This record gives sequence, C-alpha cells and structure tokens, in this order.
Amino acid sequence: MSIIAVGHKNPDTDTVASAIAIADLWSKVKEETKAVAQGEVAPETAFVLEKFGCAAPEIMTDATDQKVILVDHSDIAQSMDNLDKGEVVAVVDHHKLGDVTTPNPLEMWVWPVGCTGTVINAMYKFYNVEVPKNIAGVLLCAILSDTVMFKSVTCTDADKTAVEELAKIAGVADVMALGMEMFNVKSAVAGASMNDLIFRDYKDFDMSGKKVGIGQLEVVDLTVFDEIKDGLYAELEKVKADGRHSCFLLLTDIMKEGSEMLIVSDDPSIVEKAFGVAPEGTKVYLEGVMSRKKQVVPNFEKAFSA
Repeated sequence: MSIIAVGHKNPDTDTVASAIAIADLWSKVKEETKAVAQGEVAPETAFVLEKFGCAAPEIMTDATDQKVILVDHSDIAQSMDNLDKGEVVAVVDHHKLGDVTTPNPLEMWVWPVGCTGTVINAMYKFYNVEVPKNIAGVLLCAILSDTVMFKSVTCTDADKTAVEELAKIAGVADVMALGMEMFNVKSAVAGASMNDLIFRDYKDFDMSGKKVGIGQLEVVDLTVFDEIKDGLYAELEKVKADGRHSCFLLLTDIMKEGSEMLIVSDDPSIVEKAFGVAPEGTKVYLEGVMSRKKQVVPNFEKAFSA
C-alpha cells in the first residue's frame, strides 16, 4: 500500500507544493508515496503549478486504511476525515503542534520557520537527494507566498536562504518579480463567488471549546474589495451560523502591511481583548498584522482562554 502526503483543508500553495515535494522525496528514500489534496487548488496555486509544470494532486478527503504523511498541519480539524482510521507515519510542518496523536512512533520535522517548503528543502539536503527543477520552483513559490515575499513576521533567515537555493535550481533570476506575479493572481476576485473567496484560505480552530473560523485574503490593494465587502460579510454570517462561535476574515494589504478584519461573533468584544483595538462596527483595521499563524491565532487563543 502506498503512502499519501496531504496538506490541510482549503489547500494553499504551501500545502500543495509540500505534498508534491514530500511525495517525491519519500518515494526516493522511503516508500512509494502519492501527493493528494483535500480540495481544488486556489488560483495562485494553479498559476504556480502551471508555471513550473507540475500536475495538481488528486483530491482525497478520507484517510481510512491509508498511511498518511501530514504536511503543513497537525490539527485534526484541518486534516482528513477518519484520520484515526488511517496511520500517520510522518508530520512535516511549520505551525504549532496540533492535536493529532499516533499509536506508533513517527518521523517529525516541525520547524519554527515561515513555510513548510523551507523544512522540505532542508530534508532534501538531509537525505542527500537533489531537488528536481520543477519541484524547486513550486517550493520557492510556496515560501514567497507564505512569507508574503519576506514581509511577514513569520519569515526567518532560513526561509530567505531556502529561496536563494531553490531559485538557482529552478532557474528563477528575479524572485521578487515572480512573487508579484503570484500576488497579482491571488488578488483577482472577479468571477469568484463569496463562498469561494472566504474558503480560499480558511481554517477552523478549537479555542477553549469554541469553534472559530479564520479566513484570509492577501491582495496588493484593498480597494479590490470595495464593491464586494458587504457580500463577503453576508457570506461570513452564513459560515458562522454553521455551528461556529465566531468567524473572522482578514483582508490583508501586502503593500501597506496591514489587515482589515471582518467580524462575525457571539462576542465581538473578543477582538478588542485580543488586539487592544476597538472594532468599528463589524470590522477593525490591524496595523502591521499580516500573519494569521503568528499574529492572529495566538492572540485569539489567549483572549478565548481568559
């Protein structure tokens, strides 16, 4: 039985690129492994895969009777259905350790860096395996995406070094130009439904027993949302109504380095508790906030547990 490598629900570029890369590496040094994804790829990811000639992974959502490598997550809420009916054999991630448990020892690579792609670049070197050119390209893009072209507080020197190394392999001369190409694709909202936009980069979290959803849309100019913000809010209300205590949507301006957050919550005061800024009605602007992982989730977790 082959192993599957899979990232979190609502796959982003890092989760897809990481599954593809780990499937390649594991197949060469361990056992035959296949990359899968828990949903359709987002526009940015589709652009990256096409640019570097990689196929989108097969969609699979059930882990029953599967050996599984988790990439870019270790939270049950973000993982495959029936994960307890499969066997997790490895975790490769750059987030806090989640609530996935295993009955057997496993291989773990969980580093405090800006992107899982950075960890995987190090794994290729550890196993003395050359990174294929096309995979170097998608890993490079994953790092640029997750670190918001090095602007995110999550970015580390290790991420910047990995980008230099991967760019040489992929034959990319101007990584910043590539990054802007990606973010221009990511900024496109025309033709997308409100539901698609909210779930383009969305995760559910368990915060002191309350289900909290946090989505994020990163763009080069927040004015692209001017005509659809009311529609996004109305859709966010629907998502919240599906058994959640709160739903938040970060609209992140990568050029101005800040985020406007739309708020739907049973307790809107939780936002001021978390960030020290009082919302203006159903939204709040958070200066300098760009990272859900490092600047938003920890603040909310602390506020919800208070």
